[in-house]
Amino acid sequence: MDTFEILDIISKGESSKVQFKENVHNELSIAQEMIAFSNTEGGVILIGVNDKTWEISGLSKDDIQRLNNLLVNAAEQHIKPSIYITTEVVKIENKLVMIVDIPKGTAIPYKDKDGIIWVKNGANKRKVTSNEEIARLLQASGYLYAEEKLIGDSTIGNIDFNKFKDFYVNQYGEDINESDLKKNLENLRLAKDGRLNIAGALLFGKDKDIKRLLPQFYITAIWFWGNDLEDDSYRSSENIYGTLDEQYKKSFEFIVSKLNKIQPAGKGFNSIGQLEIPEIVFTELLVNALIHRDYFINDSIKIFFFKNRIEIITPGSLPNNLTAEQVMKGIRRTRNNIIASFAPYLMEYRGAGSGILRAKKAYPYFEIINEKENERVVVKIQIFQKHPNKKKK
Repeated sequence: MDTFEILDIISKGESSKVQFKENVHNELSIAQEMIAFSNTEGGVILIGVNDKTWEISGLSKDDIQRLNNLLVNAAEQHIKPSIYITTEVVKIENKLVMIVDIPKGTAIPYKDKDGIIWVKNGANKRKVTSNEEIARLLQASGYLYAEEKLIGDSTIGNIDFNKFKDFYVNQYGEDINESDLKKNLENLRLAKDGRLNIAGALLFGKDKDIKRLLPQFYITAIWFWGNDLEDDSYRSSENIYGTLDEQYKKSFEFIVSKLNKIQPAGKGFNSIGQLEIPEIVFTELLVNALIHRDYFINDSIKIFFFKNRIEIITPGSLPNNLTAEQVMKGIRRTRNNIIASFAPYLMEYRGAGSGILRAKKAYPYFEIINEKENERVVVKIQIFQKHPNKKKK
Protein backbone atom coordinates (compact mmCIF):
# COMPACT_ATOMS: atom_id res chain seq x y z
CA MET A 1 0.00 0.00 0.00
CA ASP A 2 1.17 3.53 -0.64
CA THR A 3 0.84 6.51 1.67
CA PHE A 4 -2.36 7.82 0.08
CA GLU A 5 -4.10 4.46 0.37
CA ILE A 6 -3.23 4.17 4.04
CA LEU A 7 -4.30 7.73 4.82
CA ASP A 8 -7.60 7.04 3.05
CA ILE A 9 -8.15 3.90 5.15
CA ILE A 10 -7.34 5.76 8.37
CA SER A 11 -9.68 8.62 7.46
CA LYS A 12 -12.61 6.15 7.32
CA GLY A 13 -11.95 4.61 10.73
CA GLU A 14 -12.23 1.03 11.91
CA SER A 15 -14.60 -1.45 10.29
CA SER A 16 -15.17 -5.18 9.95
CA LYS A 17 -12.08 -5.27 7.69
CA VAL A 18 -9.85 -2.62 9.30
CA GLN A 19 -8.48 -2.30 12.82
CA PHE A 20 -6.08 0.16 14.45
CA LYS A 21 -3.55 -0.62 17.18
CA GLU A 22 -1.24 1.94 18.75
CA ASN A 23 1.10 -0.91 19.69
CA VAL A 24 0.92 -4.63 20.45
CA HIS A 25 2.53 -6.53 23.33
CA ASN A 26 0.20 -9.49 23.98
CA GLU A 27 0.53 -12.45 21.59
CA LEU A 28 -2.76 -14.11 22.57
CA SER A 29 -4.76 -10.90 22.27
CA ILE A 30 -3.50 -10.10 18.75
CA ALA A 31 -3.94 -13.76 17.78
CA GLN A 32 -7.63 -13.50 18.67
CA GLU A 33 -7.96 -10.42 16.47
CA MET A 34 -6.33 -12.26 13.57
CA ILE A 35 -8.59 -15.28 14.14
CA ALA A 36 -11.66 -13.05 13.89
CA PHE A 37 -10.46 -11.67 10.54
CA SER A 38 -9.57 -15.14 9.22
CA ASN A 39 -12.98 -16.55 10.18
CA THR A 40 -14.85 -13.68 8.55
CA GLU A 41 -13.73 -11.80 5.44
CA GLY A 42 -10.08 -11.10 6.17
CA GLY A 43 -8.73 -7.61 6.77
CA VAL A 44 -5.81 -5.44 7.83
CA ILE A 45 -4.46 -4.28 11.18
CA LEU A 46 -2.59 -0.96 11.20
CA ILE A 47 -0.15 -0.87 14.10
CA GLY A 48 1.06 2.61 15.00
CA VAL A 49 -2.39 4.24 14.77
CA ASN A 50 -4.47 5.21 17.81
CA ASP A 51 -7.82 3.40 17.67
CA LYS A 52 -9.69 6.20 19.46
CA THR A 53 -8.28 9.36 17.88
CA TRP A 54 -7.14 7.81 14.55
CA GLU A 55 -3.91 9.75 15.04
CA ILE A 56 -0.70 8.23 13.66
CA SER A 57 1.49 7.62 16.73
CA GLY A 58 4.16 5.65 14.90
CA LEU A 59 6.54 2.87 15.90
CA SER A 60 10.26 2.74 16.66
CA LYS A 61 12.73 0.51 14.82
CA ASP A 62 12.91 -1.67 17.93
CA ASP A 63 9.11 -1.96 17.86
CA ILE A 64 9.22 -3.13 14.25
CA GLN A 65 11.74 -5.89 15.01
CA ARG A 66 9.85 -7.02 18.10
CA LEU A 67 6.48 -6.97 16.36
CA ASN A 68 7.67 -9.11 13.46
CA ASN A 69 8.65 -11.87 15.89
CA LEU A 70 5.53 -11.41 18.03
CA LEU A 71 3.14 -11.60 15.07
CA VAL A 72 4.78 -14.70 13.62
CA ASN A 73 4.60 -16.43 17.02
CA ALA A 74 0.97 -15.40 17.42
CA ALA A 75 0.03 -16.74 13.97
CA GLU A 76 1.88 -20.04 14.46
CA GLN A 77 1.63 -20.78 18.19
CA HIS A 78 -1.69 -19.25 19.29
CA ILE A 79 -3.90 -20.02 16.26
CA LYS A 80 -5.09 -23.51 15.32
CA PRO A 81 -4.59 -24.24 12.50
CA SER A 82 -1.87 -21.65 12.04
CA ILE A 83 -2.44 -18.87 9.52
CA TYR A 84 -0.24 -17.05 7.02
CA ILE A 85 0.07 -13.28 7.34
CA THR A 86 2.07 -10.63 5.53
CA THR A 87 3.51 -7.47 7.03
CA GLU A 88 4.65 -4.21 5.49
CA VAL A 89 6.17 -1.10 7.05
CA VAL A 90 5.35 2.32 5.58
CA LYS A 91 6.59 5.76 6.63
CA ILE A 92 3.78 8.32 6.95
CA GLU A 93 4.35 11.85 8.22
CA ASN A 94 7.87 10.67 9.11
CA LYS A 95 6.39 7.97 11.36
CA LEU A 96 6.54 4.20 10.87
CA VAL A 97 3.30 2.24 10.57
CA MET A 98 3.13 -1.55 10.26
CA ILE A 99 0.42 -3.04 8.04
CA VAL A 100 -0.60 -6.59 8.90
CA ASP A 101 -2.62 -8.27 6.15
CA ILE A 102 -4.78 -11.24 7.22
CA PRO A 103 -6.56 -13.06 4.36
CA LYS A 104 -9.84 -14.88 4.78
CA GLY A 105 -8.94 -18.38 5.89
CA THR A 106 -9.24 -21.56 3.88
CA ALA A 107 -9.47 -23.84 6.95
CA ILE A 108 -12.33 -22.14 8.81
CA PRO A 109 -13.09 -22.17 11.69
CA TYR A 110 -9.82 -21.05 13.30
CA LYS A 111 -9.49 -21.18 17.10
CA ASP A 112 -7.18 -19.75 19.70
CA LYS A 113 -5.02 -22.00 21.91
CA ASP A 114 -7.97 -22.40 24.32
CA GLY A 115 -10.24 -23.68 21.56
CA ILE A 116 -12.31 -20.47 21.31
CA ILE A 117 -13.60 -19.40 17.89
CA TRP A 118 -13.66 -15.66 17.18
CA VAL A 119 -15.41 -13.75 14.36
CA LYS A 120 -15.75 -10.09 13.48
CA ASN A 121 -18.85 -8.23 14.62
CA GLY A 122 -18.59 -4.86 12.95
CA ALA A 123 -15.34 -3.26 14.10
CA ASN A 124 -15.23 -5.53 17.16
CA LYS A 125 -14.84 -9.28 17.60
CA ARG A 126 -16.99 -11.81 19.44
CA LYS A 127 -16.89 -15.44 20.52
CA VAL A 128 -18.86 -18.06 18.62
CA THR A 129 -20.79 -20.21 21.06
CA SER A 130 -23.83 -21.64 19.28
CA ASN A 131 -23.63 -25.01 17.55
CA GLU A 132 -25.63 -23.59 14.64
CA GLU A 133 -23.08 -20.88 13.93
CA ILE A 134 -20.16 -23.30 14.27
CA ALA A 135 -21.91 -25.59 11.79
CA ARG A 136 -22.26 -22.70 9.32
CA LEU A 137 -18.54 -21.93 9.62
CA LEU A 138 -17.74 -25.58 8.94
CA GLN A 139 -20.08 -25.47 5.97
CA ALA A 140 -18.30 -22.41 4.59
CA SER A 141 -14.99 -24.28 4.70
CA GLY A 142 -16.40 -27.41 3.05
CA TYR A 143 -16.06 -29.63 6.12
CA LEU A 144 -19.77 -30.04 6.79
CA TYR A 145 -22.94 -29.93 4.70
CA ALA A 146 -26.35 -29.22 6.16
CA GLU A 147 -28.17 -31.32 3.57
CA GLU A 148 -26.28 -34.43 4.77
CA LYS A 149 -27.36 -33.98 8.39
CA LEU A 150 -29.26 -37.09 9.52
CA ILE A 151 -32.76 -36.62 10.92
CA GLY A 152 -32.82 -38.32 14.30
CA ASP A 153 -36.30 -39.87 14.36
CA SER A 154 -36.58 -40.57 10.64
CA THR A 155 -36.76 -43.99 8.98
CA ILE A 156 -36.66 -45.32 5.44
CA GLY A 157 -40.44 -45.66 5.77
CA ASN A 158 -40.74 -41.86 5.59
CA ILE A 159 -39.84 -42.01 1.90
CA ASP A 160 -42.58 -41.83 -0.73
CA PHE A 161 -41.56 -45.04 -2.47
CA ASN A 162 -43.62 -44.47 -5.62
CA LYS A 163 -42.12 -41.03 -6.14
CA PHE A 164 -38.59 -42.33 -5.63
CA LYS A 165 -39.27 -45.32 -7.90
CA ASP A 166 -40.53 -43.08 -10.72
CA PHE A 167 -37.37 -41.00 -10.46
CA TYR A 168 -35.10 -44.06 -10.35
CA VAL A 169 -36.71 -45.76 -13.35
CA ASN A 170 -36.64 -42.55 -15.43
CA GLN A 171 -33.08 -41.73 -14.49
CA TYR A 172 -31.40 -45.14 -14.52
CA GLY A 173 -33.76 -47.25 -16.60
CA GLU A 174 -33.97 -49.89 -13.88
CA ASP A 175 -36.92 -51.05 -11.83
CA ILE A 176 -36.50 -51.33 -8.05
CA ASN A 177 -38.24 -53.16 -5.24
CA GLU A 178 -39.15 -51.71 -1.87
CA SER A 179 -36.72 -54.17 -0.29
CA ASP A 180 -33.87 -52.40 -2.16
CA LEU A 181 -34.93 -48.91 -1.03
CA LYS A 182 -32.48 -48.56 1.88
CA LYS A 183 -29.50 -49.59 -0.26
CA ASN A 184 -30.49 -47.31 -3.14
CA LEU A 185 -31.04 -44.30 -0.87
CA GLU A 186 -27.69 -44.77 0.83
CA ASN A 187 -25.90 -45.20 -2.51
CA LEU A 188 -27.36 -41.86 -3.61
CA ARG A 189 -26.30 -40.15 -0.32
CA LEU A 190 -29.91 -39.61 0.75
CA ALA A 191 -29.77 -41.77 3.86
CA LYS A 192 -27.37 -43.53 6.20
CA ASP A 193 -27.80 -46.31 8.74
CA GLY A 194 -31.52 -46.46 8.11
CA ARG A 195 -32.11 -42.72 8.67
CA LEU A 196 -32.86 -40.03 6.11
CA ASN A 197 -30.78 -36.92 5.80
CA ILE A 198 -32.27 -33.49 5.10
CA ALA A 199 -31.77 -33.84 1.34
CA GLY A 200 -33.47 -37.25 1.23
CA ALA A 201 -36.51 -36.07 3.17
CA LEU A 202 -36.95 -32.83 1.21
CA LEU A 203 -36.57 -34.57 -2.15
CA PHE A 204 -38.56 -37.77 -1.65
CA GLY A 205 -40.25 -37.70 1.76
CA LYS A 206 -43.94 -38.20 2.34
CA ASP A 207 -45.60 -34.79 2.68
CA LYS A 208 -47.17 -35.56 6.05
CA ASP A 209 -43.83 -36.79 7.41
CA ILE A 210 -41.82 -33.80 6.15
CA LYS A 211 -43.93 -31.39 8.19
CA ARG A 212 -43.24 -33.47 11.31
CA LEU A 213 -39.56 -34.21 10.67
CA LEU A 214 -38.54 -30.81 9.27
CA PRO A 215 -41.10 -28.27 10.55
CA GLN A 216 -38.66 -25.38 10.06
CA PHE A 217 -38.15 -25.81 6.29
CA TYR A 218 -41.22 -24.40 4.59
CA ILE A 219 -42.33 -21.25 2.78
CA THR A 220 -44.23 -18.40 4.45
CA ALA A 221 -46.30 -16.59 1.80
CA ILE A 222 -48.19 -13.36 2.61
CA TRP A 223 -50.22 -11.10 0.31
CA PHE A 224 -50.30 -7.54 1.66
CA TRP A 225 -52.79 -4.78 0.88
CA GLY A 226 -50.13 -2.10 0.63
CA ASN A 227 -46.36 -1.72 0.46
CA ASP A 228 -45.30 -2.04 4.11
CA LEU A 229 -44.29 -5.12 6.04
CA GLU A 230 -45.63 -3.48 9.20
CA ASP A 231 -49.22 -3.38 7.90
CA ASP A 232 -51.64 -4.73 10.51
CA SER A 233 -53.80 -6.52 7.96
CA TYR A 234 -53.15 -8.54 4.83
CA ARG A 235 -55.24 -10.14 2.11
CA SER A 236 -54.14 -13.72 2.65
CA SER A 237 -51.32 -15.89 3.95
CA GLU A 238 -50.32 -19.52 3.93
CA ASN A 239 -47.51 -21.79 5.05
CA ILE A 240 -46.35 -24.09 2.26
CA TYR A 241 -44.91 -27.47 3.29
CA GLY A 242 -43.91 -30.59 1.38
CA THR A 243 -41.08 -31.82 -0.80
CA LEU A 244 -39.06 -29.16 -2.59
CA ASP A 245 -40.90 -29.68 -5.88
CA GLU A 246 -44.26 -29.35 -4.09
CA GLN A 247 -43.12 -26.19 -2.31
CA TYR A 248 -42.01 -24.81 -5.66
CA LYS A 249 -45.33 -25.57 -7.40
CA LYS A 250 -47.48 -24.15 -4.60
CA SER A 251 -45.40 -21.00 -4.15
CA PHE A 252 -45.36 -20.43 -7.92
CA GLU A 253 -49.16 -20.70 -7.96
CA PHE A 254 -49.39 -18.33 -4.99
CA ILE A 255 -47.52 -15.61 -6.87
CA VAL A 256 -48.96 -16.11 -10.38
CA SER A 257 -52.56 -16.16 -9.15
CA LYS A 258 -52.13 -12.60 -7.86
CA LEU A 259 -50.51 -11.06 -10.92
CA ASN A 260 -52.47 -9.00 -13.44
CA LYS A 261 -52.70 -9.96 -17.09
CA ILE A 262 -51.94 -7.51 -19.89
CA GLN A 263 -53.46 -7.63 -23.37
CA PRO A 264 -50.68 -8.01 -25.97
CA ALA A 265 -50.35 -5.07 -28.35
CA GLY A 266 -52.44 -5.53 -31.49
CA LYS A 267 -54.49 -8.38 -30.05
CA GLY A 268 -58.26 -8.40 -29.71
CA PHE A 269 -60.18 -7.85 -26.48
CA ASN A 270 -60.93 -11.55 -26.13
CA SER A 271 -57.33 -12.70 -26.54
CA ILE A 272 -55.54 -14.34 -23.62
CA GLY A 273 -53.61 -11.78 -21.61
CA GLN A 274 -49.95 -12.11 -20.68
CA LEU A 275 -48.74 -11.96 -17.09
CA GLU A 276 -47.39 -8.54 -16.16
CA ILE A 277 -44.20 -10.30 -15.01
CA PRO A 278 -43.01 -13.28 -17.11
CA GLU A 279 -43.21 -16.71 -15.47
CA ILE A 280 -39.51 -17.40 -15.98
CA VAL A 281 -38.66 -14.78 -13.34
CA PHE A 282 -40.43 -16.74 -10.60
CA THR A 283 -39.39 -20.11 -11.98
CA GLU A 284 -35.74 -19.21 -11.60
CA LEU A 285 -35.88 -17.25 -8.35
CA LEU A 286 -38.08 -19.72 -6.47
CA VAL A 287 -36.08 -22.77 -7.54
CA ASN A 288 -32.83 -21.05 -6.58
CA ALA A 289 -34.24 -20.13 -3.17
CA LEU A 290 -35.18 -23.75 -2.43
CA ILE A 291 -31.99 -25.32 -3.75
CA HIS A 292 -29.39 -22.86 -2.49
CA ARG A 293 -30.78 -21.76 0.87
CA ASP A 294 -28.79 -22.48 4.03
CA TYR A 295 -30.33 -25.51 5.73
CA PHE A 296 -28.31 -24.87 8.89
CA ILE A 297 -30.61 -21.90 9.56
CA ASN A 298 -33.91 -23.03 11.04
CA ASP A 299 -36.20 -20.59 9.32
CA SER A 300 -38.66 -20.46 6.46
CA ILE A 301 -38.28 -18.88 3.04
CA LYS A 302 -40.47 -15.76 2.89
CA ILE A 303 -42.59 -14.59 -0.04
CA PHE A 304 -44.07 -11.13 0.52
CA PHE A 305 -46.44 -9.93 -2.20
CA PHE A 306 -46.84 -6.14 -1.88
CA LYS A 307 -48.73 -3.73 -4.10
CA ASN A 308 -45.57 -2.39 -5.75
CA ARG A 309 -43.16 -5.32 -5.41
CA ILE A 310 -42.64 -8.97 -4.58
CA GLU A 311 -39.91 -9.99 -2.13
CA ILE A 312 -38.40 -13.47 -1.87
CA ILE A 313 -36.23 -13.79 1.25
CA THR A 314 -33.95 -16.81 1.55
CA PRO A 315 -32.16 -17.89 4.78
CA GLY A 316 -28.38 -17.70 4.45
CA SER A 317 -26.16 -15.25 2.61
CA LEU A 318 -24.62 -16.22 -0.73
CA PRO A 319 -22.09 -19.08 -0.40
CA ASN A 320 -18.35 -19.19 -1.09
CA ASN A 321 -17.77 -15.43 -1.44
CA LEU A 322 -20.32 -15.21 -4.26
CA THR A 323 -21.66 -11.69 -4.76
CA ALA A 324 -25.07 -10.48 -5.92
CA GLU A 325 -23.38 -8.87 -8.93
CA GLN A 326 -21.90 -12.22 -9.95
CA VAL A 327 -25.27 -13.95 -9.60
CA MET A 328 -26.86 -11.36 -11.89
CA LYS A 329 -24.17 -12.21 -14.46
CA GLY A 330 -25.04 -15.89 -14.37
CA ILE A 331 -22.21 -17.05 -12.09
CA ARG A 332 -23.24 -19.66 -9.55
CA ARG A 333 -21.73 -21.69 -6.71
CA THR A 334 -23.55 -24.54 -5.07
CA ARG A 335 -24.09 -24.87 -1.34
CA ASN A 336 -26.22 -28.04 -1.44
CA ASN A 337 -24.63 -30.37 -3.98
CA ILE A 338 -26.93 -33.36 -3.40
CA ILE A 339 -30.13 -31.34 -3.73
CA ALA A 340 -28.76 -29.51 -6.78
CA SER A 341 -27.86 -32.81 -8.48
CA PHE A 342 -31.46 -34.09 -8.19
CA ALA A 343 -33.21 -30.78 -8.92
CA PRO A 344 -33.07 -30.99 -12.76
CA TYR A 345 -35.16 -34.17 -12.62
CA LEU A 346 -37.74 -32.83 -10.15
CA MET A 347 -38.01 -29.10 -10.85
CA GLU A 348 -37.44 -26.58 -13.62
CA TYR A 349 -33.72 -26.26 -12.90
CA ARG A 350 -30.74 -26.58 -15.24
CA GLY A 351 -27.95 -25.69 -12.85
CA ALA A 352 -25.90 -23.84 -15.45
CA GLY A 353 -26.49 -20.33 -14.14
CA SER A 354 -28.25 -19.30 -17.35
CA GLY A 355 -31.69 -19.01 -15.74
CA ILE A 356 -30.95 -15.66 -14.11
CA LEU A 357 -29.73 -14.31 -17.44
CA ARG A 358 -32.94 -15.43 -19.16
CA ALA A 359 -35.05 -13.97 -16.36
CA LYS A 360 -33.18 -10.66 -16.54
CA LYS A 361 -33.61 -10.53 -20.31
CA ALA A 362 -37.35 -11.16 -20.01
CA TYR A 363 -37.86 -8.73 -17.12
CA PRO A 364 -34.86 -6.71 -15.87
CA TYR A 365 -36.80 -5.01 -13.06
CA PHE A 366 -35.53 -7.06 -10.13
CA GLU A 367 -32.52 -6.91 -7.84
CA ILE A 368 -30.68 -9.35 -5.59
CA ILE A 369 -29.39 -8.12 -2.23
CA ASN A 370 -26.89 -10.23 -0.28
CA GLU A 371 -27.34 -9.31 3.42
CA LYS A 372 -24.32 -10.97 5.03
CA GLU A 373 -24.88 -9.57 8.51
CA ASN A 374 -28.52 -10.68 8.51
CA GLU A 375 -27.62 -14.05 6.99
CA ARG A 376 -30.14 -13.82 4.17
CA VAL A 377 -30.61 -13.04 0.48
CA VAL A 378 -33.41 -10.67 -0.49
CA VAL A 379 -34.79 -10.53 -4.04
CA LYS A 380 -37.03 -7.56 -4.88
CA ILE A 381 -39.15 -7.73 -8.02
CA GLN A 382 -40.78 -4.47 -9.02
CA ILE A 383 -44.45 -4.37 -9.98
CA PHE A 384 -45.53 -1.50 -12.21
CA GLN A 385 -49.00 -0.02 -12.14
CA LYS A 386 -48.59 0.25 -15.90
CA HIS A 387 -46.30 -1.99 -17.87
CA PRO A 388 -42.89 -0.22 -18.23
CA ASN A 389 -42.75 -0.88 -21.96
CA LYS A 390 -46.26 0.33 -22.66
CA LYS A 391 -46.21 3.60 -24.61
CA LYS A 392 -48.41 6.44 -23.51
CA LYS A 393 -51.02 7.59 -26.03
